[in-house]
Amino acid sequence: MIQFILNNRLVQTDRAASTTLLDFIRYDENLRGTKIGCREGDCGACTVLIGSLKEGKAEYISVTSCLTPLANVCGKHVVTVEGLNLPEKLNQVQQAMVDCSGTQCGFCTPGFVNSMSGFALTCSEPTVEKAISAIDGNICRCTGYKTIERAAAKVTEQLLQKDQKEPLSWLVANNFVPDYFLTIEERLKEFQSEYSFTGQIPIGGGTDLYVQKHDELHDMDMDYLFDKKELNGITFEGNQCILKSSVTVSDLIANEALLNAIPNWYNYLKLLSSTPIRNIATIAGNIANGSPIGDFTIILLAMKAQLILTNKENASRKVMLKDFYLGYKTLDKKADEIISEIAFEVPTSSKFHFEKVCKRQYLDIASVNTAITVSTNGTAIIDADVSMGGVGPIPKYLTETSAFLIGKELTAATLKEAEQLLQTELAPISDARGTEEYKRLLARQLFFAHFIALFPETIKIDDLL
Repeated sequence: MIQFILNNRLVQTDRAASTTLLDFIRYDENLRGTKIGCREGDCGACTVLIGSLKEGKAEYISVTSCLTPLANVCGKHVVTVEGLNLPEKLNQVQQAMVDCSGTQCGFCTPGFVNSMSGFALTCSEPTVEKAISAIDGNICRCTGYKTIERAAAKVTEQLLQKDQKEPLSWLVANNFVPDYFLTIEERLKEFQSEYSFTGQIPIGGGTDLYVQKHDELHDMDMDYLFDKKELNGITFEGNQCILKSSVTVSDLIANEALLNAIPNWYNYLKLLSSTPIRNIATIAGNIANGSPIGDFTIILLAMKAQLILTNKENASRKVMLKDFYLGYKTLDKKADEIISEIAFEVPTSSKFHFEKVCKRQYLDIASVNTAITVSTNGTAIIDADVSMGGVGPIPKYLTETSAFLIGKELTAATLKEAEQLLQTELAPISDARGTEEYKRLLARQLFFAHFIALFPETIKIDDLL
């Protein structure tokens, strides 16, 4: 039996745990404000809010319900656009959309309202930039976005007055959310502390499997990992960061230790998908996907990440991430193993940089992506680790290029020579994201971009042309 709070009502269902939240909301509960769009987490029309208890407090995230299995909302609070309605009047987000002409055909509007309401529930230091970031997973075909951005700015202006000591009470009093929100924390505490849905096929946030195999999942015996306590959390041992496998991109983008240690960490991770996807996409899932252009895989390759694989008998073994990929979608992983931990050295004494080129700046698959960790003594390169995606059948750790750079003088001549070697390690193909020639050009330019960005006083773009 799966149970959760849907808006203001307790729901209990025997539907299969693999049923998507979107289908349950629309077809079982007849809440049609949540729209069916792409079914790939791309358009945001099905965005809902999910609240769960964290240290006794209800915390909300926006998610794409088309990629969320019912198992992942058990014991939580699910909010659709109907659950944000106030008696006899619009809430502040809905009113801002009306006042700013933020809707035309209206199909995408519920998703935008949910995302902005999620921002209202979670923001502690509201800014227009953060408000717009909160709706980065919502697409509109009609408005050109400027009216929606004005609505986001209006909401932000109101939220500047938010009482940070009693935020939920303030939001209720100021017509952002209905008053039943005040009861949710106590109602969630009444649920059993942990649910278990075990099976054979591991699934985390669902952002990969539900895109690839949506129609097949209902007949699969799945092991739902997303909410297992032993698979969640970020810890540090010295300079080593240890991620449990269900850690999400949003967990990492908000981690203060990483934000302080790695310049531009927030901006790098903002290039990975959109807010509703980052909220549920697990790092282990990005790795196990085996995609040649997995963004976080490329980042972790440059950080010399190590994986812990654990089987059903709880026996574990270690494998370096660069040795994990044996061929296209072929992994050094047995059928009964999952990625239980990912460990990497935080680049405190070295410099890190990530680059990505795609057809859209956000919410898109890379044509080529690349990362580097490099340390110098001022004039010479002491250590270097370079990775690149989109240039072969697997995410590529550039072994020869990385080795070549070590001990070399940090000069444009060195980098030009290294780039020639780099090209011999690549095997791109022409596809929908670009021709082989285009990808080789991107590889060259992005490799140089690492050093231009990290060593602007030493490496000049004119010297590399």
